Amino acid sequence: MADLSPRPTGRPVSRTRSAGRRLVGYFFRGLVFLTPVAITLYVVVLVLRTVDGWLGLPVPGAGFVITVALVTLFGFLASGFITRSLVAALDDVMERLPFVRLIYSSIRDFVNAFVGEKRRFDKPVVVKLFDNSSAHALGFVTQESLEQLGLAEWISVYMPHSYNFSGQMYVFPRDSVRRLDASSSDVMAFVVSGGVTEVPQVDPPPRS
Repeated sequence: MADLSPRPTGRPVSRTRSAGRRLVGYFFRGLVFLTPVAITLYVVVLVLRTVDGWLGLPVPGAGFVITVALVTLFGFLASGFITRSLVAALDDVMERLPFVRLIYSSIRDFVNAFVGEKRRFDKPVVVKLFDNSSAHALGFVTQESLEQLGLAEWISVYMPHSYNFSGQMYVFPRDSVRRLDASSSDVMAFVVSGGVTEVPQVDPPPRS
């Protein structure tokens, strides 16, 4: 007797797999969108709670606002002649303390490099790492000359690490370093993101 039962066509399985792939794609797309938002909000809330805990204020965010206001007020006062002299005297005292000097000067110079009047990470460069290799790395010039170390034709380059708040300082011959015609903040974001962040296109200089 012939088998008259319907044979499987395979279409339901194919549709199920297609729907499953779409769901997985939607999940990862949502993950890509929500992860940076969630982490950013978490860090902001953590900072606000920490500052509020220092001041013991019951209103959420009030401690952060007061801290920003006080820092801004101190910056305004530090711009005056008398206050500037007091700050310079305090700086001199901190520089004379043996162990404190190491911590204080390192943190001071690091903060000044980013937000001070004499910013250091404003000269992005690309550096050839080895003579017999085409490998290059991105960094920022921090000293134009190391003559004080007996290396007049050498410069210091700071190379930040990707996905980390750290980096490494190297010294290179001047001819191994090539300046980049790009925004330092864009280059910094490009390096820290591991090359994921796109750098805006830089227009070439007009021909004379």
